[in-house]
Amino acid sequence: MPKKELVIVTGMSGAGKTVAIQAFEDLGYFTVQNLPPAMLPKFWQMISDEENIQRAAVMIDLRSQSFFADLDDEIRIMSASNHDKYDLKIVYIDATDEELVARYKETRRSHPLSGDRGTLYGIQTERQQLTEIHDMASEVIHTDDFAPRQLRNYIQEHFGSDADRAGTFSVQVMSFGFKYGVPVDADLVIDVRFLKNPYYITTLREQTGLDKVVWDYVWSSEDAEEFYERQSSLIKWLLPKYKAEGKSTLTIAFGCTGGQHRSVAYAHRLSQDLATDWKVNEYHRDTERRKESSNRS
Repeated sequence: MPKKELVIVTGMSGAGKTVAIQAFEDLGYFTVQNLPPAMLPKFWQMISDEENIQRAAVMIDLRSQSFFADLDDEIRIMSASNHDKYDLKIVYIDATDEELVARYKETRRSHPLSGDRGTLYGIQTERQQLTEIHDMASEVIHTDDFAPRQLRNYIQEHFGSDADRAGTFSVQVMSFGFKYGVPVDADLVIDVRFLKNPYYITTLREQTGLDKVVWDYVWSSEDAEEFYERQSSLIKWLLPKYKAEGKSTLTIAFGCTGGQHRSVAYAHRLSQDLATDWKVNEYHRDTERRKESSNRS
């Protein structure tokens, strides 16, 4: 069994520690923010005893206030007692004074150590206090030229496996009926109401786009195949770009009148096509809605 892993995320306030810890969480790490350093050994003992947790990441910064001074000592104690039982990494998130000042001005927030002496004073005081931790770091990440999504991508690239990176982006493909409203969480909405409606065929009315007779009817419609090829080609071109932008989930919604026939067939086919290269969830929101309405009446 591989050794367990503990990552301590620390560094300068405003440099991107929150984004970094969120990226570790996206990779499947068990994460905790603002843990007092004195609690690190107890926290790790708890993780060590938990069979289902292999990796953990803890963010510790000046918001731990007076406890923060203990961080150097706690890391030394943990390192000395490790005996190669687990991997202990310290990731220090940093940026230049000028960049940090600019970020604080942009957000209109106060540095936790600024007091009445200004942002730059707070930054310089913090940097001095963090000298030992900086020197102990396994890796120092400079974020001057990083947007939040670029920092997330960096963490995923350097700390995640291929399986982790594949799992950080998923595609939700769904069907719905316009008569019941457009899904509020849809990123892309594709309207297939221009196709012939199987609802008007009595033998097809109670079935869905997952049933072969309805499936065949939908794909026999004029322009159904060409429309699908055009849409799927565009979606396959877009997916890597959404992932590169840092989006974690993309929801593609196919809509028809009642969400039972045409949209279901399109959503199911696209789900199958994308599943070879992407993590895909398929969902048909309204296939049972008409039956439920009939039962109430």
